[in-house]
Amino acid sequence: MFGFRNSTPKTKPPLKCIIVGCGKVGQALVDVLCSEGNDITLVDQDASVVEEMTGLYDIMGIVGNGASFQVQQDAGIHKADLLIAVTESDELNLLCCTVAKQVWNCATIARVRTPDYSAESNFLRDRLGLAMIINPEQSAAMEIAHLLSMPGALEVTPFAHGQARLIRVKLSAGSPIIGMTVAEYNQQYKDPMLFCAIERNNIVHIANGDFLFRENDIVAFVCSFAQSKICLSHIGIESGAVKNCLIVGGGKCSFYLSKLLLADHIAVKIIEQNRARCEFLSEELSDAIIIHGDGTDESLLHEEELSSTEAFVPLTGIDEENIILTLNAKQVSTAKVVTKIDRFSFKSVLRSLDLGSVVYPRYLTAEAIIAYARARRASLESNKIETLTQLYEQQVECIEFNIDESSASITGKPIRTLHLKPDLMIPLISRHGKVLFPLGSDTIEVGDSVMVVTTHKGFSDILDILA
Repeated sequence: MFGFRNSTPKTKPPLKCIIVGCGKVGQALVDVLCSEGNDITLVDQDASVVEEMTGLYDIMGIVGNGASFQVQQDAGIHKADLLIAVTESDELNLLCCTVAKQVWNCATIARVRTPDYSAESNFLRDRLGLAMIINPEQSAAMEIAHLLSMPGALEVTPFAHGQARLIRVKLSAGSPIIGMTVAEYNQQYKDPMLFCAIERNNIVHIANGDFLFRENDIVAFVCSFAQSKICLSHIGIESGAVKNCLIVGGGKCSFYLSKLLLADHIAVKIIEQNRARCEFLSEELSDAIIIHGDGTDESLLHEEELSSTEAFVPLTGIDEENIILTLNAKQVSTAKVVTKIDRFSFKSVLRSLDLGSVVYPRYLTAEAIIAYARARRASLESNKIETLTQLYEQQVECIEFNIDESSASITGKPIRTLHLKPDLMIPLISRHGKVLFPLGSDTIEVGDSVMVVTTHKGFSDILDILA
């Protein structure tokens, strides 16, 4: 049983979306965008995949090359609001978007994963007129790097342009806050932070002052970037960044992650089975140690000192291998382990394994696209949602809204006077570069960005918080 409320805000006109490519990311987008009431047309060259998806969802399917002018016409490009190209080919994705912009001025989003293109993403986006360029492997690498900067956390997500963090942790038996209520914690520590949500026995609760912390609770809170380590220490969690990291697998995600870690002066060792890839990594990552070998070989992991490494990240590209490597690392070391999983099946089994920090690249990508799609659906402008992330296996949404003049019905009024939906809280306001943790007497003003945490689903405008 889950504490998820499948309530939706007031109905808005559906977006007409064309999704080109039906791999893992394409399937995730179909699932979420359909659930939010959008009109979806799926384009893929594999007829069996199109047939399967149109059988599962109320969508239109087209078999063909998404970069073809005729195929885009058949898919209804002249009526489309958004085209999302997520095939396995970066070049095809960019071509799909270019054709769509030439045929019809709809918004376009392309998945681009190759490092050479990613380094030029701003140039490509601007010159080709793309709404967004997404890179699942790069997003996953950034997520993992955030986690390794705070190894005691299960999840770390930046908000307010990096000035604040949403942190998710598991309370162990020794946590000093076990037996406290949220109100008692706030009274004792007076930290600049707010608890948002707590998961207990697979049921998620939006935090209130009477909630009593217990062992094994999974707690999410928002705090300023500067105060995050102090807040973690009060909860009884170590917060120092790791000094070294052992990575198994030398693919794109490993490459992006290594770049980030080396820039933060974290020693990196990569085990990769393909010799040609090892040579590439040695040239591109001169400060990293590259080992040619099988990262699933237990004796090799022992030889490369898995037992004493501070962080271990399996990035083999095979979920089952990553999971087994994670379980092994948890047995033989005290390393911070982050597991990358590309599929999202057997959720109950994965949950029972207690893998700790798990990163799902396709859902990181889907969140960014959903944020854009919701904002575009809410209005002709596309900047109403700054950030969107989902917690507790999509049971909770954390959305950062930009406040403009269209939100006049809630601005300038004390928050306690607003008639808000239940199961919702406002833990953060960013104003003129400063982070505020609002009380009931505080107000929302034009120009703010406001974070909302809720078990409701599908908010696309700050006004959706009103009952």
